[in-house]
Amino acid sequence: MNKILFICLILCASLTNAIGQSPIVHTGAEQMNDYLPLLSNKKVALLVNQTSMVNQTHLVDTLLARGIHIEKIFAPEHGFRGTGDAGEHIENGIDARTSLSITSMYGASKKPSKESMQGIDIVVFDIQDVGARFYTYISSLQYMMEACAESDIPLLILDRPNPNGFYVDGPVMENTNKSFVGMQCIPIVHGMTVGEYAQMLNGEHWLNNTKTCKLTVIPCTNYSHSTKYQLPVPPSPNLKSATAIYFYPSLCLFEGTQVSIGRGTSTPFELWGHPDFKTKSFSFTPISTAGAKKPPLMNQVCYGQNLNMSPEEALTLLNGKINLAYIKEAYSLSAQKDSFFTSFFEKLAGTNTLRKQIQDGMTEESIRKSWQPDLLRFKAIRKKYLLYKDFE
Repeated sequence: MNKILFICLILCASLTNAIGQSPIVHTGAEQMNDYLPLLSNKKVALLVNQTSMVNQTHLVDTLLARGIHIEKIFAPEHGFRGTGDAGEHIENGIDARTSLSITSMYGASKKPSKESMQGIDIVVFDIQDVGARFYTYISSLQYMMEACAESDIPLLILDRPNPNGFYVDGPVMENTNKSFVGMQCIPIVHGMTVGEYAQMLNGEHWLNNTKTCKLTVIPCTNYSHSTKYQLPVPPSPNLKSATAIYFYPSLCLFEGTQVSIGRGTSTPFELWGHPDFKTKSFSFTPISTAGAKKPPLMNQVCYGQNLNMSPEEALTLLNGKINLAYIKEAYSLSAQKDSFFTSFFEKLAGTNTLRKQIQDGMTEESIRKSWQPDLLRFKAIRKKYLLYKDFE
């Protein structure tokens, strides 16, 4: 074989994934030649967690090894090392491995104070999101953008693929339901990377006082919104697999009900159930575990549905949509319908109508039809800020 041809074949093979079907996606953090010059001789703050990896090395260690001066670390929900429970208060502190100061963005305050931004020349955001409105990393992103805008500090986003970035679905949030699990009027599945979303926050003037953040995005390579990207590192303690990440937009609605989605089991977000659903043959028992110290329905036998399957099977089953069949079935099985939903449900759904639609027995098709006008308006906005080829 011609030597040059052989070398070309080897190089091409190195750019394909294990299945050999598509090029390997490289994250923004891997494009070091593009962003190291922006950090040189600067006092740098990082908003990062356990997903902030450059190949096999954490971004913090990567930057320190290249002589970048890291002033401090900001930590989102679950903490810098990603071990905290959902909703667990995260304290300020010192990182034992690097001796760097850590400022929590999920403790007494979720927005960095003016004082915490002092002495910083630039902030780097590098966190793996999963593409759902109620996954709070994009809320922390917004608060950091606002803090940067107010202190005239530039923000550098090292973009990462969205594992649920191949569709847009769900009710668009209403203003009355704004909270930390939904800060903007977007659908449950928004189909954007954090870099694209940040551009939208800026471009639509959605930041506090309509300020604009000085923003630079280092994009991924070989990624499009048709890519089915599987994460190399779990993004939080209870999203342990690609299957759980695919089911998350559908099953997280259960966290506004009395039903367990398996926190305290080995496969959270791959099952659902309740002690009263004894007509279901599948059962599980939530127990106290790392990342779920006090899970809902702890030590109670729950009956429900097992959705543990391969990622490929989950993709086929969900077919690029939020599946409402699970929560509709659970509601029909409930003997205590008046207390089935909690007040948190509206915050997760983003709308005051979904609960009533389920209670009234509306078909999934009818419910989904009611979302379409708002979804079409959102998609028109979204399209303006895409950095990657869309799925449509």
